[in-house]
Amino acid sequence: MWSKEIQDDAKYKWTNHVKDKMRYYRISPSLVKRIVRHPHRVEEGIAPGTSASMQRTPNKNKPQEIWVMYQEIGQRPISDNSQLSIVYSPKKIISAWRYPGISPLGKQIPIPDDILMELENM
Repeated sequence: MWSKEIQDDAKYKWTNHVKDKMRYYRISPSLVKRIVRHPHRVEEGIAPGTSASMQRTPNKNKPQEIWVMYQEIGQRPISDNSQLSIVYSPKKIISAWRYPGISPLGKQIPIPDDILMELENM
């Protein structure tokens, strides 16, 4: 799906778990970033201090949701210029998965059992 290995940068840190799940579910790094930046819905993650964002796929016949669980690491300034003090919050991408169908609103986010087991073992 992507030719290069996913690299950490100033805005995103990638865990090995999410890299494996992205390959398994055929989710590209650009899609993960888009879901984090422009989610359709945001829920509290299962791990303390995490969030989960979701976007639906456009296929009406076979609806799916793509979920991304991440953690905000902390705020850092983009520029040292005192006139322009833009602050961004780098994110640690923990996991990503596809959910078949449409998940219920306001309930605990639907995480597949295999991902739950791997997250507990981390």
